[in-house]
Amino acid sequence: MSPEQVMTIAYQGMRVTLYLAGPLLLTALLIGLTVSLFQAATQINEMTLSFIPKILGVVIVLVIIGPLLLQLIMDFTRELFTNIPLMVS
Repeated sequence: MSPEQVMTIAYQGMRVTLYLAGPLLLTALLIGLTVSLFQAATQINEMTLSFIPKILGVVIVLVIIGPLLLQLIMDFTRELFTNIPLMVS
């Protein structure tokens, strides 16, 4: 296996990881920012106030785009397993 093949597989793996985690992390970020602005406007200093909206937002996004994310990881895994014989030689 050449170094180029290793780097290509690593690049594809990092890209798939970014595609899988990106929507969930962005959702948590946007909800956290919104709750922080609400807390600043109302002067509520409760640290645990942002956890429930973040969890609910991430679950909703996961339900909506979960099948797409599952298909993405399945395609990557299938391609990786299919190419194992080509990598060994």
